[in-house]
Amino acid sequence: MTTMRAMVLIAPGEPLRLQQLPVPQPAAGQVLLKVSACGICRTDLHVVDGELTEPNLPLVPGHQIVGTIEGLGAGVTGLRPGQRVGVPWLGGSCGNCWFCNHRRENLCDHARYTGYQIQGGFAEYTVANADYCFELPSRYADQQAAPLLCAGLIGYRAYRLVEDAASIGLYGFGAAAHILIQLAVYRGQSIYAFTREGDTQAQQFARDLGAAWAGDSLQAPPRALDGAIIFAPEGQLVPQALKAVRKGGRVVCAGIHMSDIPSFPYELLWGEREVCSVANLTRRDGIEFLPLAAEVPVQTTVHPYPLEQANEALDDLRHGRFNGAAVLLP
Repeated sequence: MTTMRAMVLIAPGEPLRLQQLPVPQPAAGQVLLKVSACGICRTDLHVVDGELTEPNLPLVPGHQIVGTIEGLGAGVTGLRPGQRVGVPWLGGSCGNCWFCNHRRENLCDHARYTGYQIQGGFAEYTVANADYCFELPSRYADQQAAPLLCAGLIGYRAYRLVEDAASIGLYGFGAAAHILIQLAVYRGQSIYAFTREGDTQAQQFARDLGAAWAGDSLQAPPRALDGAIIFAPEGQLVPQALKAVRKGGRVVCAGIHMSDIPSFPYELLWGEREVCSVANLTRRDGIEFLPLAAEVPVQTTVHPYPLEQANEALDDLRHGRFNGAAVLLP
């Protein structure tokens, strides 16, 4: 194969275009992957819609990539042709700064991101930094594994900030929340799910996965919560979540983009409540979470689309037309 099909973003706000591109070749430290599945994430929407403002255009989006190694660049060790791996959002970092030297490469000022600055997985082939390729548990088929690589990893990083909480609120019950709830229930924690107003289908989906309660995002839960994670990109949910957590509770903002947080009275924060954010992921998150997901085992609910229907899949995600995660199958 010398050419491949890919869905390409030419300009933010425009639909992706199906194009025939040269198959990329792996540089030193990279691997060439034949893509078998690529999850679609709300971050992809932020890129396509122009809410994340530094894409490398023209761009092949997609950062939850499952693929088989077809070639190795110079200097790659520990990986082999024919091996199945997963590629996440964080696609590389400088390796030399304070953050990289303290295993916090997610905060590196020179980090590069898959499907944003690095060409991504909405294509038949892609290249990836070998250091950011994860071994995938064998129990998962390709399309079931794809959502674990961002929805799962970012959800897990956020969860680690409230993992001692007995009761956790999840605001926005999409791909990340439907994975995370399974881990929390497995560990005996109570989950309170908050969805778009009137989305009874998502609320029932949450209950089916073990939620102790499910309701609209602007409702008060039936009890004070120990912690909360906000996956929805709505700043108004920050004061709402602060109202819902007890004194000493923590509210974690888990998205890469959020609308402005409205002002709120200090009394909502008082009582040693905390608001913090999660940025990207680290290699440690992948090494820890992927085997844990298989242990639970987490079952991902996926909605497959062929590659050429990427625009339809993005629009379905934008309007909440499915529960779980969308996955492109080149």
